[in-house]
Amino acid sequence: MYEELNAVWNEQIAPGQMFEVVTIDVRGVPTRSFTHAPNSLREFWLSAAAYGDREYLIYEDERITYAQAHNQSAAVANWLHLHGVKPGDRVAIAMRNYPEWMLAYWAITSMGAVAVGMNAWWVPQEIEYALQDSEPKVLICDRERLERFEEVRDKFPNIATLGVRLGGAHEGTTPWSDAIAAEPVLPEVSIDPESDACIFYTSGTTGKPKGAQLTHRGCTSNIMNLAFVNSVAPIALARSKGEEPPVQDSSKQLCALLATPLFHVTANNCVAQLITMVGGKLVHTYKWNAADALRIIEKEQVTTFSAVPMMSREMLLHPDFATRDTSSLQSIGGGGAAVQPDLVAKLEEGTKNARPGAGYGMTETCGIIAACSGDYLLDKPASVGRAVPTLEAKCVDDDGNTVAVGERGELWVRGAPVIKGYLNRPNSMVDGWLETGDIAYIDETEFIFLVDRKKEMVLRGGENVYCAEVENTLFAHDCVAECVVIPVPDERLGEEVGAAIYLKEGSTVTPDELRAFCKDQLAAYKIPRYIWIVDQALPRNANGKFVKREVQDSLELADAG
Repeated sequence: MYEELNAVWNEQIAPGQMFEVVTIDVRGVPTRSFTHAPNSLREFWLSAAAYGDREYLIYEDERITYAQAHNQSAAVANWLHLHGVKPGDRVAIAMRNYPEWMLAYWAITSMGAVAVGMNAWWVPQEIEYALQDSEPKVLICDRERLERFEEVRDKFPNIATLGVRLGGAHEGTTPWSDAIAAEPVLPEVSIDPESDACIFYTSGTTGKPKGAQLTHRGCTSNIMNLAFVNSVAPIALARSKGEEPPVQDSSKQLCALLATPLFHVTANNCVAQLITMVGGKLVHTYKWNAADALRIIEKEQVTTFSAVPMMSREMLLHPDFATRDTSSLQSIGGGGAAVQPDLVAKLEEGTKNARPGAGYGMTETCGIIAACSGDYLLDKPASVGRAVPTLEAKCVDDDGNTVAVGERGELWVRGAPVIKGYLNRPNSMVDGWLETGDIAYIDETEFIFLVDRKKEMVLRGGENVYCAEVENTLFAHDCVAECVVIPVPDERLGEEVGAAIYLKEGSTVTPDELRAFCKDQLAAYKIPRYIWIVDQALPRNANGKFVKREVQDSLELADAG
């Protein structure tokens, strides 16, 4: 079936085909790109207006059609225009997964402005940093995020606020109802494919989050890549069995449950934008709950569930799974974290019609890098699949030399989805190659296998927690002399945050006191769940660096506080 996959793959990217791939020059770099991808997210969103009265955004009892969404997003864009927002200006979004998130996103990107995704977990200090870094003209936020912003508002006298679901009047903040009451006329603009579409923050290896600059070309390429991988594998598999390729029932609307935050590429770029492309509906939820998810899948006839793997696992293990009708599901799986091989088989066996899927991507690639599903994932459950058509992929050694097929090295990728760079930081990419920080190998069928991590990072339930950021916070405590932050395996979240701490002579502090110290400076998911107060200095190598592997090997989970 791999020969058939390769043949269909090459047929679909050939000249004249919908997914035709060409190499173009982007900022002096040879870049694989789709010939027929929309030039901008504005062009993409306007094309979705053809879905008219189809339902689009669902939240509890609220239902918004494509026509209503286009009217509201155009009104918000006009309101922003009337309040001085021009192409290239930034507008921040900070809220839960409410329908207004998507409406604001389409309004901002369709008028040539830049959407800045703010992590809804952030505390006021983190919000302050991102606002100083991105300098938005407007902050669109819900009540919870507005209350956090109010704590630092005096530092941003020029940022206007547009409030969503405020539950009452808030002085100095315009309610969303005023914005959508504006005339629904989208400002006329011309958008360069290489201009910024959005800024998504990814935790920095040296402490502070970095604002990744996702371009319009990168985002539309990601949508096309997702459409490609969803079509090529079923065709190839059918061909390998001598069967006719499957045909999607056009009378049945596809439906996705948004289970992960829209300020990440997993939910926004991969789930929401792909479902928008095909005229599907997006079901929003207040927060993750397996029982609620199962109820919604049954009620809304959800066809696609793509979230971090622990969410799929929790649904399978929930008592309601046996009694809820999940037969509408066509695909179930995960991205944002590694899908454990055992979960692949459990998803295949535990669902009636759904096929398992796994995706691997990064903020820095506007979403997907590789994907694997169905029989291909069952055959190679430890793989993340082939690199998508507009990304070149290679594994390199420490000197940057490409290693042989099957040999391990750091995975590098290059192509249209790769970000322009990081906001307010020098561009460190060489000849357009993005260093993923993941150790991998590529087999003879071009399938990628992730085996280790080069970056010092904890991947907690789909959220990247860079060790340096937590270490820097802990080092600021007066009692801490030495500190090492490490990943701790966790059955539910994949990994949890752990910290080994050696105190200054004569100092005393408890793990709970250290966690309380972190609370005002770090989002809750970054605060160490496990803290070891050790009685000896932490091991170092000849260069004076802490030897994290040695620290990990010396710790017992039962001893953590």
